[in-house]
Amino acid sequence: MTCSAKGCQAAARWQLLWNNPKIHAPERRKTWLACEEHRGSLSDFLGARGFLRGTEPVEDD
Repeated sequence: MTCSAKGCQAAARWQLLWNNPKIHAPERRKTWLACEEHRGSLSDFLGARGFLRGTEPVEDD
């Protein structure tokens, strides 16, 4: 799995769990994947909009 940041091909290490409360049910979670480098910027983007619900590590298979 790769990072969701535009143009990034790094391995994802984090799941950013989010939803848009204006259009999603409260229990619904969408997922963006983030590498170490982009975890902060993607979290900040979602957090600034009030969308970020949680962050969890990607589980190794």
